[in-house]
Amino acid sequence: MDRRTFAGTVASALLVRSFRASGQPAKKAPLIGVLHPSTAASTSHHVEAFKQGLRERGYVEGQNIVVERRFGDGKTERIAEFAAELVRMKVDVIVTTTDGGITAVRQQTETIPIVMASSTDPVGTGFVASLARPGGNITGLTVMSAELAAKRLELLKDVVPGLSRVAMMWNPDIRGAVLVYKETESAARSLRLQLQSVEVSRADDFDRAFAALTAARAEALMIVGSTLAFTNRDQLASLALKHRLPSMGAQREHAEAGSLIAYGPSLADGWRRAATYVDKILKGAKPGELPVEQPTKFELVLNTKTAKALRLTIPPPLLQRADEVIQ
Repeated sequence: MDRRTFAGTVASALLVRSFRASGQPAKKAPLIGVLHPSTAASTSHHVEAFKQGLRERGYVEGQNIVVERRFGDGKTERIAEFAAELVRMKVDVIVTTTDGGITAVRQQTETIPIVMASSTDPVGTGFVASLARPGGNITGLTVMSAELAAKRLELLKDVVPGLSRVAMMWNPDIRGAVLVYKETESAARSLRLQLQSVEVSRADDFDRAFAALTAARAEALMIVGSTLAFTNRDQLASLALKHRLPSMGAQREHAEAGSLIAYGPSLADGWRRAATYVDKILKGAKPGELPVEQPTKFELVLNTKTAKALRLTIPPPLLQRADEVIQ
């Protein structure tokens, strides 16, 4: 038994003991499995957001609920290993995020409820039958990445004068990323932009990818959201700045790491809202009957420090629209 499994077992035992000590019948605490495909360091704020969501629904870890967390460190084989481990533990619900995390858990169980804290396009990827009636054992939230492609390209055009060539860095191994690429291709044609595809499936590909961008004279970079991109967002922002490329990220964390712009729904808010699904399922709701939620708020984050380094001026109207300006 590893340390994390032991800790979860101890927490459950203490909770049962507390019920007995109070004279009430012993009650088993719900056991929730949480799989973060990224690293513990890069997702600490997501952990806190989920805890907050649980507290809002009346759950406190170690008192009336037990949570087993696993971190995949951005490695596909590790994510798959932990998905299998959580299923073997017979948890009541599994919460995970990104297409890679959802796929890993889905391959292990068709019965344990799965809550998506975020997903690219759950219908397009085949995770659910429809947003209104998911069917099966999966429900949760979507970040609508494909639908935001045009808006992200427009924002880059607003900031980069005379923009004509945009590179898109994406992982072709992820079905959701393929959908994003097709939508971005269509949006680029409408905006009269030349789109350059740069495929990366591991961090070792980054240097090669940026060399290709430089050779193709790319003028800006769009980074498609993925576990790989999120885990290595600091490195990507640094390389983009080194190669004098204004970069657009899919989440605010990219701008916080040094990318010029980030636009998309809040991942932390998705984790907080995922707790509501957990609560409903623990109270008897079937995941296949819980509609998948779409984001209602999108965050625009601008990094003026990066803009200054790239000798770019962000238009004042855009600064006024931003949810946060990093200086």
